[in-house]
Amino acid sequence: MSYGGVRAGGVAAGPPGLVPGSAPWRGAAVECALTAVMMFLVVTMVRWLLDPASPVFIADLHLALGVVGALVAVLLVGLILSPPGRGSGAHLNPAVSVTLWLMRAFPGRAVIPYAGGQLLGGLAGTALARLVWGPVLQSAALSDGLARPAPGRSSVAVFALEAASFAAVALLIGFFVAHPGLARPMPYAVGLVVGLIIALLGPVSGGAANPARQLGPAALSGTTTALWAYLTAPLLGAALGALVHYWFVSKRAKSGVYRRS
Repeated sequence: MSYGGVRAGGVAAGPPGLVPGSAPWRGAAVECALTAVMMFLVVTMVRWLLDPASPVFIADLHLALGVVGALVAVLLVGLILSPPGRGSGAHLNPAVSVTLWLMRAFPGRAVIPYAGGQLLGGLAGTALARLVWGPVLQSAALSDGLARPAPGRSSVAVFALEAASFAAVALLIGFFVAHPGLARPMPYAVGLVVGLIIALLGPVSGGAANPARQLGPAALSGTTTALWAYLTAPLLGAALGALVHYWFVSKRAKSGVYRRS
């Protein structure tokens, strides 16, 4: 399993899906497809679990987002471990690509193509969900699967929570970058953390922690509430996580006890 150049089994690998000297567009195309699948299924979950007219509607928002979080966790593990995911690294999130670049586990020349593919995939997956499920997704209750903050929650508060939540993801990634020999459980750890973010922060800030997850629903629904926060906060979280990662690695190296596992 690879994720940003780290492979389970203790073997450090090059950037996933990239041959040295080659263009990164092949990996970006795979990221686009994987993110489209992710967003189609996420919006599908929202359509059935949060639509009051659905036969499986869950009225308690906290419970509903807990179920969505659990399903997304399983979905992410499946995408990361899938053959296409093994090829591209299954970042599925521009902030993940930025995190890995800042941690020197992913080439800078591939960040923009990957991010572009992920954002395009988010749009495509949301559009496909609207095509499949029809006008019901345009209702006020669903807004094409948009992640929304709690009433009265300011954009600044959303920004802070989204940045902090992705910083946690970045720190988790940093641990596995520093310890590639322990990378085998990484897909499950990433899925678990993202699922918890959705379950715990979904009712508060929306729990997106991914610009590609929010852009598609926002663009199709025409809703721009706190959109700037959803698009930029994970990038700040990536930078904060990378800073803490480097501080930890540097401190351990100076003390003479750090080594890559």
